[in-house]
Amino acid sequence: MSDFTAEKHSDIPSQLAQKLSQIKMLAMDVDGVLTDGKLYYSEQGELLKTFSIKDGLGIKLLHDYGVEPAIITGRRSRMVELRAAELGIKKIIQGREDKLIALKELAKSNAYKLDQIAYIGDDLPDLSAIISCGLGATVADACQEVKSRADWISQYNGGGAAVRELAELILRAQGFFPKIIDTYLP
Repeated sequence: MSDFTAEKHSDIPSQLAQKLSQIKMLAMDVDGVLTDGKLYYSEQGELLKTFSIKDGLGIKLLHDYGVEPAIITGRRSRMVELRAAELGIKKIIQGREDKLIALKELAKSNAYKLDQIAYIGDDLPDLSAIISCGLGATVADACQEVKSRADWISQYNGGGAAVRELAELILRAQGFFPKIIDTYLP
């Protein structure tokens, strides 16, 4: 296994690496982050959402290496519950527009400080959580007000592997990524 520390990884700025190294939980918005933000309806009126398989692997890797995934979303959706169960996400808060209050509830119930939580969102309801947590992140197609206040912006749009990119960044900064790669090599 290769020797890795965030300080030796030159493509992560040191201030960002410091924040990433403290993360114990990643809280995620759904619409516009885990999905492309579009709502699809079938002829029968069923609401459909699509999720990225790449984001899913990133979430599973975080969980496997000690970073707990969580969901905070303003909408309520059975599809979110199903996807969360599939990925092993146990902390789900749905139907909450005030993301910061929900984030504080997650922190308190899990004995985390806010600076140990990363939050990724894309729009104005996410803004207070993004600026109050340890690492505020957003997607490439987020609104400008969110992008201008986030600590980190993915190169990918919501639903297009932005969460995977953030997951890998956290795992790299915490020194786990070389071990992960080793598990996939012969």
